[in-house]
Amino acid sequence: MEDVLAAYQQPPDPQRPVVCLDETSRQLIGEVREVLPAKPGAVERYDSVYVRNGVANLFVAFEPLAGWRQVTVTDTRKRGDWAYFVEGLLEGRYRNAERVVLVMDQLNTHSPASLYEAFTPEKAKRLADRLEVHYTPKHGSWLNMAEIELSVLTRDLPARLATRAALEQHVAAWEQYRNQRERKADWQFTTAQARTKLRKLYPTVED
Repeated sequence: MEDVLAAYQQPPDPQRPVVCLDETSRQLIGEVREVLPAKPGAVERYDSVYVRNGVANLFVAFEPLAGWRQVTVTDTRKRGDWAYFVEGLLEGRYRNAERVVLVMDQLNTHSPASLYEAFTPEKAKRLADRLEVHYTPKHGSWLNMAEIELSVLTRDLPARLATRAALEQHVAAWEQYRNQRERKADWQFTTAQARTKLRKLYPTVED
């Protein structure tokens, strides 16, 4: 936990940006009847019957100090999906950064080892060498600020989206809106506070 908190307390540095990464799934739900549009005195109404169109995965990267985020929709959540998402970050927005300080949970696919399954050993090592990974502790995923962004995104998406294309359209509009306004995260929880408020989680030494 203190490892992640220390990463958050680093001063802004374009050569070592702090980026939080997380992912979630989204069920694609289609309608069997036309939605009744909203009108004065009545909200938009959906039929209780729907059709399941599978599940899509959402990867989100969030740079809290810059108020920037990127969301990518994939069909699966395999090692290769994570690897290509990270490659896009390192060779896209952060191509000129010396190293990316990456905060994420301990999901088995969230590992530099995934890079070696997706790319040649030479490229995988080149990408891995530019990552400084900080894992949130078990049951401590709330320390990952990307979860905040996913919560906002989930709340802002329509209740039902039938296709991946529709999901991508809404996600792209949401991402653009948030980035244009540079919505940042004002993280206040520090190591000193953790040692006081969460002292029961620390090991004790008995004489």
